[in-house]
Amino acid sequence: MKPAMPILAALSLTLACCGGGDEAADNGIVTRPEPAGNSVPPPAPPGPDGADTPPDDRAPLVEAPVAPDSPQAAAKIVQSYYALIGQGRYSEAWALWSDGGRASGMDADAFAESFARFADYHADVGAPGPAQGAAGSIYVTVSVRVYGRLASGEAFNMAGPVTLRRVNDVPGSTEEQRRWHIAQSEVKPLPN
Repeated sequence: MKPAMPILAALSLTLACCGGGDEAADNGIVTRPEPAGNSVPPPAPPGPDGADTPPDDRAPLVEAPVAPDSPQAAAKIVQSYYALIGQGRYSEAWALWSDGGRASGMDADAFAESFARFADYHADVGAPGPAQGAAGSIYVTVSVRVYGRLASGEAFNMAGPVTLRRVNDVPGSTEEQRRWHIAQSEVKPLPN
């Protein structure tokens, strides 16, 4: 996994909690005690060995314009997702999930509510993997590392792949279907 550039500080989002069902309420975020108070900066993302060091970044997300059907465009959707959450624009972030947001496993209100326990949220989005086709669709996986502080002041660290999907340019497909959407998240807590 090669995380890339930090994303805007966001107040909350746990992709792991967006898998739906009762797991959304308690998704087992790994925490460690930190001094309470607003003067404590957010933790750095853990490095490959689990230490709190910035990750080695040799494959940054390209910032130049990219083709809308490219893997880079899929990674930019993940980047936008976290930026929207950081701006408190939860319904727009929810809509980036497949099936009009329903692939998150939550309705828009539950999705927004799931961020209440976070005080500080950051994400590093890695370069996308190769596009892979299946049954009229294209899938791209993007590595993500999320970290920050809970409202209680405890730090949390999570990482995992996020899979995006778009429909191929086939007759009968709509413009919306031919856009990248988040199909699945496997972001999980990192061990202490």
